[in-house]
Amino acid sequence: MAQSLQITAAAPDPALLDLPWDVPLEDWPAETLAALPRGISRHVVRFVKLSGRVIAVKEIGETVAYREYELLRALNRLDVPSVVPVGVITGRRDANGERLEAVLITKHLQYSLPYRALFSQLLQPDTTGRLIDALAVLLVRLHLTGFYWGDVSLSNTLFRRDAETFAAYLVDAETGDLHDRLSDGQRAYDLEVARVNIIGELMDLEAGELLESGVDTVAIGGRLVERYSELWDTLTGAESFGTGERWRVAARIDRLNKLGFDVGELDITTDIDGTTVSIQPKVVDAGHHSRRLMRLTGLDVQENQARRLLNDLDSYRADLDRQGEDEEFVAHDWLTTVFEPAVRAVPREMRGKLEPAQLFHELLDHRWYVSSEQGRDVPMVEAVASYVETVLRDRPDEKSVLGLDASMLPRGEDLPGGLVP
Repeated sequence: MAQSLQITAAAPDPALLDLPWDVPLEDWPAETLAALPRGISRHVVRFVKLSGRVIAVKEIGETVAYREYELLRALNRLDVPSVVPVGVITGRRDANGERLEAVLITKHLQYSLPYRALFSQLLQPDTTGRLIDALAVLLVRLHLTGFYWGDVSLSNTLFRRDAETFAAYLVDAETGDLHDRLSDGQRAYDLEVARVNIIGELMDLEAGELLESGVDTVAIGGRLVERYSELWDTLTGAESFGTGERWRVAARIDRLNKLGFDVGELDITTDIDGTTVSIQPKVVDAGHHSRRLMRLTGLDVQENQARRLLNDLDSYRADLDRQGEDEEFVAHDWLTTVFEPAVRAVPREMRGKLEPAQLFHELLDHRWYVSSEQGRDVPMVEAVASYVETVLRDRPDEKSVLGLDASMLPRGEDLPGGLVP
């Protein structure tokens, strides 16, 4: 039956018209779908192959679809870690003329996984804590922009590797709302919802024997509250000191930079007699190290990956005694003689297993390990060969982990290749 589709998108792909919109999403043919791990969702969600890329399609009510689309666009303009909206399609009808739900389309976030796909028998003991820490950072960033989430949970989050940690991305914004500024009550409620949801999700994993033994799920929920509170107070708390301690202004900025945040503006006041100075950050932007690396090399990576790459760049500069040279020139040489050759030394068919920056981070770790084991400075070429054979070859392809529905993951079953967070 002919349909009258309405497509709302900033840059609509004509190939969208070729998809079977007259079929309920849960019945779409396998040849249309990309077999990627899916988290638990209250709506039907499918990953779909389109024009050489992958999109996520979610069936949802029309009003909610448009609202979430606009919220995700706003979050992307604010540079908050979240999935990128593609568009909304309405006016769908099946072969009998019956109305079908509208769909929200977003880009698939490459190298990301839902939390359930990260849990297997081969977990490192601190993986759960690292996921919670990543979610705490995401929640702080959202609250700093004035975004109230309303349904904070691991299920509504995607995770990507970021050096030795994880980076969290918002994937479901349908319950959210954007304000100029959040009240303490709004933040506290979001945090309590997060704590309760996380405890429930971890108990579900525990029941399915997907969680390492001995984990205190209630304590993990409490850890989110603690990490969030510590970070929020550090980023936004006022600090007072005597006029003879003005160096503490620079120290405060340096402390925030080390956490990965830039301070765009400080509110500095003195008391009536001028003996006490108070400072409070007014504008705090995340991504201090990633912005610096982007400026120097053009590499667009996660924050902790950027921190690790910058450390290697600084070591390269010191080893060659080039501290007095222009930083941009040294960075270009490091990029072309260190970073790019190391990544290209990995066989092409294995490069999709990890992002280039994550790959380089793990190469540095492996080189250090082999050098320590052998008591000598192992060349990078030799370290790459060892890493490929002993570590990378058996790793799953994180760009597209095929053949797994994470929501249906049976008890104790590993991901393909034995994913080890």
